[in-house]
Amino acid sequence: MPSFRHRLTRSQQRQYDRSNEIASIPVRVSPRLRAAVALLEGALETGDRARTEHLAQIVCDEICMALRVAPVRVMVGTRRPADARGELHGLYTPTGGTRRDRIEVWMITAKRHQVVAYKTFLRTLLHEVCHHLDYSRLALRESFHTDGFFKRESSLFYQITRTEETGARRQNSGEGIPSTEDRIQKRARLETSEPRPVRRFSGF
Repeated sequence: MPSFRHRLTRSQQRQYDRSNEIASIPVRVSPRLRAAVALLEGALETGDRARTEHLAQIVCDEICMALRVAPVRVMVGTRRPADARGELHGLYTPTGGTRRDRIEVWMITAKRHQVVAYKTFLRTLLHEVCHHLDYSRLALRESFHTDGFFKRESSLFYQITRTEETGARRQNSGEGIPSTEDRIQKRARLETSEPRPVRRFSGF
């Protein structure tokens, strides 16, 4: 997919380039965060929306606390909204400081009415968290889907799902580093330039 950077203003290009340069956000993974991540899969599989929302809120709370940024409110819905472009996976809505910024994710696919796969759900949640961190941690004025953005998403995912065994295996094999093909496929499913609030769609 051709880069859309050339269509941005010079100010936006500077924000884009800053985002692209940052490949990871180190985070201290607390026992509470580790436990919530481990329990999230079971909550999804049973279709327990309230418990899934509770655990997703803990995941975000612990990440925000570890990085010393303002917390966000997490809302988990059932069936994904959909339109001609595809299904809406997640939505991050900044509030400008008047109240907590909001993350919305959904746990049932719109077309097949199936529970969203655990890794897909967690990655979507972290994707929206990364938009929050772009503003609150990295002090970016815009949150673009750059290669650096996707690397940060993957960095958070592997940090919070990592165990000693899998960590050693990934370090030896190089697993966990998103390939160029992976990033292209992921960007093909996303809008390339979004006004706030940021929306994530499939089907692109």
